[in-house]
Amino acid sequence: MSEPPAEGARLSSPKLLFATTPAEFTRVFRKDLGTCRVLLAKIIDVAGQRTIENTLVLFDELSRRLEELLSQPKFLFDVHPDPLMRQAGDEAFQEADRFATELSLNRELYDRLAAVDVSREPEATRYAVTKILRDFHLAGVDRDDATRARVKALRDEITAIGQEFDKNIREDVRSVRVAPADLEGLPEDFVKAHPPGDDGKVAITTNYPDSVPVFRYARKESVRHDLMKEYLNRAHPANLDVLARLIGKRDELAHLLDYEHFATYITADKMIGTAEAAQAFVSKVAGVAEPRARDDYEELLARKRRDVPRANALERWDLNYYTEVVRAESYAFDAKLLRPYFEFRKVRAGLFSITSRIFGVRYRRVSGTPVWHPSVEVYDLYRGRRRLGRFYLDLHPRKDKYTHAAAAVLVIGTAGHRLPQAALMCNFPEPDAGHGPALMDFSEVETFFHEFGHLLHSLLSGGVRWGRNAMGGIEWDFVEAPSQMLEEWVRDPEVLQTFALHYETSEPVPEDLIAQMRRAEAFGRAYEVQRQLLYATLSLLYYTRDAGGIDTTAVLREAHSRFPLIPHFEGTHFQCNFGHLNGYSAIYYTYMWSLVIAKDLFSRFRAHGSLLDPVEAERYRDRILGRGSEKPAADLVRDFLGREMGFGPFEVWLREAG
Repeated sequence: MSEPPAEGARLSSPKLLFATTPAEFTRVFRKDLGTCRVLLAKIIDVAGQRTIENTLVLFDELSRRLEELLSQPKFLFDVHPDPLMRQAGDEAFQEADRFATELSLNRELYDRLAAVDVSREPEATRYAVTKILRDFHLAGVDRDDATRARVKALRDEITAIGQEFDKNIREDVRSVRVAPADLEGLPEDFVKAHPPGDDGKVAITTNYPDSVPVFRYARKESVRHDLMKEYLNRAHPANLDVLARLIGKRDELAHLLDYEHFATYITADKMIGTAEAAQAFVSKVAGVAEPRARDDYEELLARKRRDVPRANALERWDLNYYTEVVRAESYAFDAKLLRPYFEFRKVRAGLFSITSRIFGVRYRRVSGTPVWHPSVEVYDLYRGRRRLGRFYLDLHPRKDKYTHAAAAVLVIGTAGHRLPQAALMCNFPEPDAGHGPALMDFSEVETFFHEFGHLLHSLLSGGVRWGRNAMGGIEWDFVEAPSQMLEEWVRDPEVLQTFALHYETSEPVPEDLIAQMRRAEAFGRAYEVQRQLLYATLSLLYYTRDAGGIDTTAVLREAHSRFPLIPHFEGTHFQCNFGHLNGYSAIYYTYMWSLVIAKDLFSRFRAHGSLLDPVEAERYRDRILGRGSEKPAADLVRDFLGREMGFGPFEVWLREAG
């Protein structure tokens, strides 16, 4: 079992984030990248027998430093308010990525690492080296000089194109202007926070705090239609060409390395193993979900016909709205009634309290630390009197900031050396915006817990010996499971009543409202699974096709044709703002794969009673979260469950009656 970071572990600053000018940022970045090159030379130049100390230890330090030179500029690129700093972050990330590619193709380095005898080392060390050597092979280190040169050029191009793709999405925040009367059905706090402008119209943006309530509650169809059109057309038309180039370069890389297509290449080091297995998994889940999803669809369509008698189909802008209408009318649950119980500050405090109680940790607010924006909060994580790491919360929307929600590892922690640091970038309602209480939709509360699950995972895994065994070394199709499981805590009555307090009266959310929510939440569940499977299919289709002359909009229509219950909004281009097509490429299936694992993991918690009982949570902390990637994910799951992971709990959840 991994130990907490030793007392001697230090808290090093993610100093790239705190540079005050682009020149300072670039100077610090170049100095640190130079240190990486020095470490590389030391490894290559060692004379005599290769050992853990003179080779693997140096490579571990090099790898950790390089990962931070990738993660910190990328994070800065996503969140910094200064466009010149974002540009500096973009350029630095690409330069660090070019060096990472050089490193992965360095045959001398590979030979030195392969020469280290780890046969008598602990299992975790052997597994770290196995992953390191595997990744060299996947990179193409054993190919001839010409092939390695082309691989390097392609990887550099892919990085640059991916950054362009992300930038276009991040910077294209759109809006519609509507009459105040068109806000009918939206929560009172939302209406108050959106006063009319000088032209008498209300501006509604495509950012989450605006779009989520509008898609769920706006009664006027044209408002939902118009905002959905803008939402699904973000980064269009710019990203049509960018995405085609991204797919093309990845396809060329896969063929160069003798893979049938990029999806086969990218799944080679995942739990699932192959693209064919990923597609089979998607088909299996679709088969289980389809009958229930069709029932949901018919119920939604029947309800729409009460408003539009001649309607013969649901439109994309109908889905969220009529799901909420049916939940309110057929299951006696109106999601708007929950919003007064989810004031942002109370949700944050509840998240801290619950995770502190179950995982045996505590949080201390840190002041006086440099941050990239005044709204950012800084906290240290402790277990007892031992500090485990630091995290940063950047939780509210602003111009040119990343528009979704994500966690980022800023500093990789290893036992006795450095404490881990991480950050969240989200877009929740701003409590100091001056428009009344910052009330959250339940889906936003789920998102907060989900992303905080990633953050805790990265901090609690900081006690491993090797950086390659920290969270970054986990199979990508497992990494979502712990964060998806933490969402379960916001669906539990006992847990909710500890923090879901009415913002005016401080009364806890009523038990009957929670029960209604749980019954209503089962409705539409299979339909939502179908939507996720659509996205997974889309990502696989783009990366299993011949990339020559690919028409990404035609492929989008094809994906929708496989899931006809999820209508395509003709004239929109979702692929242009589906950011996961860059970061996740072909493996969006991982969300559903991880969810199957999460439901299985959670079954053990449910079997042991109260979700606030720390006994099982601390066991989970030590056997899953704290182990990072010291073992294959399947082994970690087996250690916790006492058996192989199974599909059963997910299937039971999917078929639960409302």
